Amino acid sequence: MSGMAASQKDIRSLSNLSESASTSRVLNLSHIYKLHASDSDYTDKPFFRNRQMNRSIILKHTVRQSERGLFSRPKRTATKIILPFDLNDLKLGGQSILVGQIGYDAFLKDIYDTANLLDVHDVDVLQCLDELPSLDPFLVREHLARRRHRPASCYLKISPADVARMIGFANSEIESLVSTAFGSALQSGTAKLASKILSDELDHELEPLRKTLRLSGPQWSEGIFSWRGFLYFKWRLLELQDELKRVLTGLSTYQPLSTRDRSITDFLNEIRPRLAKRIIVAIGNLTRTLGVYDRAYHALVSGRDPGPFRRFLVEGPSMFFELGENIGILSHISSFWNYRVKSGRGAIRLSAEEYADLLIDYEDSLSIIYVDENEGQPKVWA
Repeated sequence: MSGMAASQKDIRSLSNLSESASTSRVLNLSHIYKLHASDSDYTDKPFFRNRQMNRSIILKHTVRQSERGLFSRPKRTATKIILPFDLNDLKLGGQSILVGQIGYDAFLKDIYDTANLLDVHDVDVLQCLDELPSLDPFLVREHLARRRHRPASCYLKISPADVARMIGFANSEIESLVSTAFGSALQSGTAKLASKILSDELDHELEPLRKTLRLSGPQWSEGIFSWRGFLYFKWRLLELQDELKRVLTGLSTYQPLSTRDRSITDFLNEIRPRLAKRIIVAIGNLTRTLGVYDRAYHALVSGRDPGPFRRFLVEGPSMFFELGENIGILSHISSFWNYRVKSGRGAIRLSAEEYADLLIDYEDSLSIIYVDENEGQPKVWA
């Protein structure tokens, strides 16, 4: 089989996730298989139709400098496929490849035993995943549905509590938009529209707004998808605030097991404040980027000026990937911190070496979103 062995760093990280749910950076199909293999829905509506692929681990991977030559065009983030040698012991490693890298087609032809990949269902699913900035269940489910791929709900779980909070957040945003676009005629339908923020039905419900903004079908479809994404990312950033505060506090207070290796101690003392600064700067950058949407939305609902919102719908998709990528990285940092850095009575502390590995992983991820605080402001549509 073509491809390459998963790195030891990947394997260590995956071993830590072997009994946990997926994160915005990881789609852990091997774990889902263990939990739901006997469910009829799992069998009837698989994520991948190929059995081996349907037990793989998919992750968003920061492309290292040594890997840049694997691609015909520059990439900051790639989608990695890992096929574990043993689902019950990820420490044994696995076969891996990055979507789109040199040798990718040969890898797929081997897996699917075909010389023609054009009609292979799973290849399109992989392309969908690679088009997304993160593996957040909401984004994956939405984007797959647009291409008529609808795997069983067990693969992409969004908790009822999250859905309720998201709808509550979206309701206030949509209420003003409905009032602007339709007057009082559809005020009673606001809650219905808010519930559809999690489905592609919203495109059709807001058809009168499309005509008002004079957008073509493709422009409207892409624009509404990115708008839903912006709304979702705005909600996710709000949800992440308290979680990231815990990470920032932990970076200054967490004490791993002691070590006699002075180099590790010096490294931890040096990296902790640097990571905290990068996380704070990343949050600020995201807030400013989301502010671009807020200003366009405000111009529409308060100033009755549709121009900025129209330009947002046309040009917003170009910002969608980077925004989602950055939210996904911060979400991964938060969820992995909660999972790995246990606290409280009876918690087992990480060794200094394990803690250093965790922080190196964070720095690798943050390296693609960190910018100098003095760089220019995001684009404004006015």
